[in-house]
Amino acid sequence: MTLPIVVGVDGSEPSLRAVDWAADEAALRGAPLRLVYASLWERYEGQSLTDDLTKPSERVRAEDIVATGAQRAQLRAPDVKISTEVLREEPEYTLVRESRDASLLVTGIRGRSGIAEALLGSVSLTVAGHAHCPMVVVRGNHDTRARSAAHGRVVVGVGEKPTGSAAVRFAFEEARRRGVPVDAVRAWRCPAYETTDHPLLAGEPARLHEQQAVEALKAAFQSAPSDIESHSHTVEGYARNVLVSASHDAGLLVVGARRRLGHFGLQLGRVAHGVLHHSTCPVAVVPEPA
Repeated sequence: MTLPIVVGVDGSEPSLRAVDWAADEAALRGAPLRLVYASLWERYEGQSLTDDLTKPSERVRAEDIVATGAQRAQLRAPDVKISTEVLREEPEYTLVRESRDASLLVTGIRGRSGIAEALLGSVSLTVAGHAHCPMVVVRGNHDTRARSAAHGRVVVGVGEKPTGSAAVRFAFEEARRRGVPVDAVRAWRCPAYETTDHPLLAGEPARLHEQQAVEALKAAFQSAPSDIESHSHTVEGYARNVLVSASHDAGLLVVGARRRLGHFGLQLGRVAHGVLHHSTCPVAVVPEPA
């Protein structure tokens, strides 16, 4: 049985872009699509509903939101099987739980307006740090349309443990579905304390770190499929800045998030956290075992 792609919706324009992207991805994978709306709206209804009975309840609005999203997804991907769910729960809890039985989890980056926008941004970041399956946060154009999931190359950031990296495998799988090349990027820096003023030694520390980056890329490509065009690059600089720069002409940016068993705090590293805030294309966060 093919696990579904789950997309979190809230009626905002960013979540509609996430629905578009998820529908395209479901069509590429031949997977069902599940739209989920989660909110503890009973916290805010209460007395306010008795004050104005002419207003529709949050439950009705939520059902309208998922119905509209499903209609939009069906028009975009007519052959995809679509289901919806409205849940009276915290969205972070719901989406992390949904990720247990999903092939991919998709969200937008922000919410409806004002404080709610910051809240959904927080939801996406929290879920990205705890999801059990790969998660895509759809960033990019600030309009109501998402570019096709098959648009643009796949960029993957190669981390500290490149051999057997789940993020690298995911990047190649996505590139194969789209028929696009993979660009593997490894950033490197020479710490200031390793530099030297001696003219015969000045370049040695930098060359050592660059060579280590080259070796990491070679290790990442040990099991790379031969039928997919791929390129590798080492770039001097902070990994977050290097990957954000690479996202400008990419269709998808892939990073790993290492899970630490028994650790319940935020499990996103600085690199993943940074690209989720600043990437100009959708970002896939792939769980990596500790």
